[in-house]
Amino acid sequence: MIDLASRALGGTVMWASDEFFAGAENLITPSAATHDTAAYGLRGKVYDGWETRRHSPEADAAIVRLAVPGIVRTVVVDTAFFTGNYPPFASVEGACRLGYPPLDELDWAPLVPKSPLKGDTANELTVEGAERLVTHVRLRIYPDGGVARLRVLGDVVPDPRWLGGRVDLAAATAGGTIVDCSNMFYASPANVLAPGRAAVMSDGWETARRRDDANDWLVVALAAPGVLHHAVIDTSRFVGNAPSFAALTDADTGASLLPRTPLRPDTEHRFRLRPVVAGRVRLDVYPDGGVSRLRLHGTVADDARDEIVQRWQALLPFDHPAEEYFT
Repeated sequence: MIDLASRALGGTVMWASDEFFAGAENLITPSAATHDTAAYGLRGKVYDGWETRRHSPEADAAIVRLAVPGIVRTVVVDTAFFTGNYPPFASVEGACRLGYPPLDELDWAPLVPKSPLKGDTANELTVEGAERLVTHVRLRIYPDGGVARLRVLGDVVPDPRWLGGRVDLAAATAGGTIVDCSNMFYASPANVLAPGRAAVMSDGWETARRRDDANDWLVVALAAPGVLHHAVIDTSRFVGNAPSFAALTDADTGASLLPRTPLRPDTEHRFRLRPVVAGRVRLDVYPDGGVSRLRLHGTVADDARDEIVQRWQALLPFDHPAEEYFT
């Protein structure tokens, strides 16, 4: 699962009922909330989160457009550092409308019923019921208060409209996921599938220093099986701690896609791959170190595309405009 609402992937806050003490855009900040006990402004204590004024007559709310459509599994309403001013209850609703609709066109359905919250806690709320595609979520807090972060954890549903031609089949926004790795001591391997370039080392994948004869690795499940054309292995931001070599293989068959090849520090490397159909790809780095981004460009196999279209159609609501299904 990934955070479908994260600003790092492209999530955005569209609206909030009140932002008197702190802006709702903080809800989707990728990093954990911080707290400065000495920070005060004209409106009171400064919090790294979303905080509304007191005495809301019913409930406050914020609407987030997810970075990509997906199936929501768990919602985390994190009240970190909010102790005497957190909301005692919250609920979450979801809507499905592709593109960039106005708010009045969103039809809401429950994802999480009104549930109790604890202060200074990452409250995990499980989504129950049938799977459905979600593009927007609405967080309601009862009656008011502060929430540091909102994490909308789920699975990206590959969108067939954006899988034509040659695309990055490993991209998190397309549906690529990390399914296994040897080590993630300093930073998560999921970072290598994020959009854009890494801003700092912690925005990539970095392992501990190995003290044996083995090497580190990760395995990516592609958004769909496809014929791979070329890879990008980016060591940007890793200067004294980049791997010395890398190799790519089909994780299911063991077929070599890229033989063991030297890498340079702080460099975006592009490599042609042997054109085989793959569904999962293993990246080996030798012996250890950091990689900021991994791109695996290719074309979706015809039979895989048919399955993607069928799933996409099955998850869209019946009242969705037909022209938006796929092209």
